[in-house]
Amino acid sequence: MALAVEATRGAVTDLVGRRFQWAETTGQAWYLITVTAIPAVLMAIPFGVVVTVQVGNLIHQVGADSLLGAAGGMGVIQQGAPMATGLLLGGAGTATIAADLGARTIREEIDALRTMGISPVHRLVIPRMVAMLFVAPLLNVLIIFVGVIAGYAVAIGVQNVTPGSYWATFGSFASLVDLAISMVKALVFGFVVVIIGCQRGLEAKGGPRGVADGVNASVVLSVVAISMVNVGITQLVSMFYPIKVA
Repeated sequence: MALAVEATRGAVTDLVGRRFQWAETTGQAWYLITVTAIPAVLMAIPFGVVVTVQVGNLIHQVGADSLLGAAGGMGVIQQGAPMATGLLLGGAGTATIAADLGARTIREEIDALRTMGISPVHRLVIPRMVAMLFVAPLLNVLIIFVGVIAGYAVAIGVQNVTPGSYWATFGSFASLVDLAISMVKALVFGFVVVIIGCQRGLEAKGGPRGVADGVNASVVLSVVAISMVNVGITQLVSMFYPIKVA
């Protein structure tokens, strides 16, 4: 929590004071995109297929096949896409950040920065945090698009749903509120995992084994944190927007 508060406050002061590390942020953002874009597509396809198949079987039993577009699309937008985004960023992104900062820590580069009067948070943590917050919504949109298209293909090709009814119900039930909830989830998940990765990397000690332990801990903690935060956000959404969740 202390690192999160310091990084957030430091990002604002760096932007206002024109001391923000734009080059480092751009490099980190591009790297995150390169390591998560293709896995995001590969994860989005089974997410969309599984949601459509499971929901479609239930809807078919009650004779409401025309609602498959709404149910499948809502499942992908509000739950599948943000969770896939968080897991990808928590797996690929957080592991990379923890390994990078952990290696710098055991090589005493972090101590050297402090000795020179340079804050590791401003120099290393904040650019990675901003890069993660930039990539998270982009990745979420990509997963939503691929997941919905995959669900549509299954509904039309396997479950004999007409294209018109699929998109009609999808457009009738889905709204900008659902997309906003999904984007907020992705941003929160990205913020949580990048703080965990940076914290574990800066705490690494004991040589290469310490770096490996830090990477492992960051990935495990990221997955657990994402699951817990998702439950909390879903509960809040169900309280204020019960019709949208239903």
